[in-house]
Amino acid sequence: MNPSDTEPHDHAHHHSHSPAAFDRAFAVGIALNIVFVAIEAFYGWRATSLALLADAGHNLSDVAGLALAWVAALAGRLPPDQQHTYGWQRASILAALANAILLLVVMGSLIWEAVHRLQSPTPIAGVTVMVVAAVGVLVNGATAALFMAGRASDMNIRGAFLHMAADALVSLGVVAAGALYLWAGWLWLDPMTSIVIALVIIVGTWNLFRQSLHLLFDGVPEGVDFAAVDAWLRQQPGVCEVHDLHIWAMSTTEIALTAHLVMPAGHPGDAFFAALAESLHQRFDIAHPTLQIEHSGCDRGCVPQPR
Repeated sequence: MNPSDTEPHDHAHHHSHSPAAFDRAFAVGIALNIVFVAIEAFYGWRATSLALLADAGHNLSDVAGLALAWVAALAGRLPPDQQHTYGWQRASILAALANAILLLVVMGSLIWEAVHRLQSPTPIAGVTVMVVAAVGVLVNGATAALFMAGRASDMNIRGAFLHMAADALVSLGVVAAGALYLWAGWLWLDPMTSIVIALVIIVGTWNLFRQSLHLLFDGVPEGVDFAAVDAWLRQQPGVCEVHDLHIWAMSTTEIALTAHLVMPAGHPGDAFFAALAESLHQRFDIAHPTLQIEHSGCDRGCVPQPR
């Protein structure tokens, strides 16, 4: 019998459950955008501006997106229990994916409507469009700034930031379109501006969609080099082999790892595991390692295939 079948399994855990809270940012952003959506939709209808109406629809989708991201952030803080041993942290990944899909769908709808408007362009109230859109730049820009600090470390927060930054960009484009319309009188400018802005936003959103989908299927998070982690573990004192190494995202802020370490000399002591967990956190941002010690070679288990 393989000695690993008779020896107890040793585990090392290192937890870091301290994501930044953006409750106030979510509350302020949702409130500001609800008010602005009502104002923008009303004046877009009065000015017969597709760009303004489309921007209002986009802002409305962002209210839903912000609410979704907020609910996911709150769910991620729920403590683990016997039914959900990791808690609800994955909700943040689902929210990031949903936000990306929502933004892509809204922008696709905007392009569709703008193409139809290009076939039969109509006059717009340029001054009204510019004033309302300028307010949108301020509202959306201020809301995006509330999430700026967390956009690099949390994909869920990045989704909220991208939504609001995209809104500010759309509103800025509408201001420019209104000014050019007043200057040149080009009826096609309003829908064409909508198409260009939508394409820019789609390009910017695609990476969020791709990354969140990747994490949803337990892909190794971007920024973590699987081969480097494997090589580093093999270099640790007493380790002669590493297998069943898995790295995945528990949430948009926390990375987990499991691995079997073959150590013929036996248990290296608790200090070894504490130092290893700390080093994994510092070197690779892996906050939740679980390590199983085996005294000799064993079943290879799941071996990732080279790409």
